[in-house]
Amino acid sequence: MQDEKEFIQELLNPKTQNKAFEKLIIAFQKPLYSHIRTIVLNHDDTDDVLQNTFIKVFRNIHSFKGESKLFSWIYRIATNEAITFIQRKAKMNTSSSEEVQNKHLNNLEADSYFEGDAIQLKLQKAIALLPEKQQLVFKMKYFQEINYEELSEILSTSVGALKASYHHAVKKIEEYMNTY
Repeated sequence: MQDEKEFIQELLNPKTQNKAFEKLIIAFQKPLYSHIRTIVLNHDDTDDVLQNTFIKVFRNIHSFKGESKLFSWIYRIATNEAITFIQRKAKMNTSSSEEVQNKHLNNLEADSYFEGDAIQLKLQKAIALLPEKQQLVFKMKYFQEINYEELSEILSTSVGALKASYHHAVKKIEEYMNTY
């Protein structure tokens, strides 16, 4: 994408806003879909969260202060939208977020959009057993290959804490993969 400050000005300018937002969607749609999908696990839910994310970005771009990269700001919105979606779904079903995640995990094998094999499914089960923060850190670092500095901006957590979370997650996943 072009110079970020220039691009943000295009997003803020009513004359260029729609065209700039189209560029933003093209640039971020696939990586955001992948990111959200690792959190909510279900294709249809991922599409809903992705749409909500873009709506929120469009409505709130004027409040972007430039203290972080645009990428980090958008990923923070997507992450929060995904977590909120799971919590809302759990509340509607009078269950916990973990129960909603486990239900989606159990349905993952039948999902026509899931392209993984038995090992990938086992990895997803191992990840589902992690505490929520470790899940997020592991998924963003492992699947999206987001570096610690960007993760720090997205999750508002220190780099050291993120490294520790990732390390603990990897150890627990390795243990699960070798045991089951």
